Amino acid sequence: MKIGNIDLGEKPVLLAPMEDVTDIGFRFLCKRFGASMVYTEFVSAEALVRSVKSTIDKLTISDEERPVGIQIYGRNVDDMVEAARIVEQAGPDVIDLNFGCPVKKVAGKGAGAGMLRNVPLLLEITRKVVQAVKVPVTVKTRLGWDCNDLIITQLAEQLQDCGIQALTIHGRTRSQMYTGQADWTLIGKVKNNPRMHIPIIGNGDITSAEEAKAAFERYGVDGVMVGRATFGRPWIFREMRQLLDGTPDDGSMDLAWKIGVLKEQLLLNVERIDEYRGILHTRRHLAATPVFKGIPNFRLTRIALLRAETVEEVTAILDDIQRRLTTGEGYSPAS
Repeated sequence: MKIGNIDLGEKPVLLAPMEDVTDIGFRFLCKRFGASMVYTEFVSAEALVRSVKSTIDKLTISDEERPVGIQIYGRNVDDMVEAARIVEQAGPDVIDLNFGCPVKKVAGKGAGAGMLRNVPLLLEITRKVVQAVKVPVTVKTRLGWDCNDLIITQLAEQLQDCGIQALTIHGRTRSQMYTGQADWTLIGKVKNNPRMHIPIIGNGDITSAEEAKAAFERYGVDGVMVGRATFGRPWIFREMRQLLDGTPDDGSMDLAWKIGVLKEQLLLNVERIDEYRGILHTRRHLAATPVFKGIPNFRLTRIALLRAETVEEVTAILDDIQRRLTTGEGYSPAS
């Protein structure tokens, strides 16, 4: 699969852009474990134009994570065009336009998935951004605003006519948010439309290597994008690549290895920011990682892990979890 001149190989799996999740440390790990392409946290066009420091900081990328995309969102043509020009100076491989974020603070103000209620403006923004920059422009969106407004098949053609070079479709409407099941049939319909010639990337409910493989086989998509299933599990990309490429699992991704990855993620974040905020950035992943799922009487240990304020505290708790699971000591209600 190619986006412009960027070759992502056969059956690529991509890391979705997610606020407060896809920071540079996490992207680095996902890339190392096999992500074909990674994206920064999505950034506000308005904040970029106003030079808000915290937003500008999100544009920091590294050659080690390439190919990397930067995603922007907004509801104003001039802001989106100017933001795209600012982003281009940061040197991403792709600029992605966010027409899919469903959260109220974005969609409720007419940006993100809110743009699905104003398709003429959505298309004008897309067309003007494509004209304003030289790097490939892509779009990520949803099926429509709600189940009565499933516009994606027509919208996909219109976006292609605007000059985008790839389209990612999340198989839900804005009204669904993240509830219910993603509908991949409409994603497949877009992919199999003979008038579509740009790559179609499917997104939604891909939580395992088996589901990624099935998405390629059933719907014929060019790529698969993975979001929430990566929390606390950057190695999911290695699992997917092993199955998709037919390479055997060598057994190296055992418990000790996975806990070691979580420790590395912690240290990457602390080194990149500072101890306090680095731990905060890592907590979401520690809370969601499947490594700890199913451990009996784990509640108090989980609370302690998420309340820890120093690297030494977090590391000590992780070491203790590993020791108990390895020795079979288990967890008592008081632990």
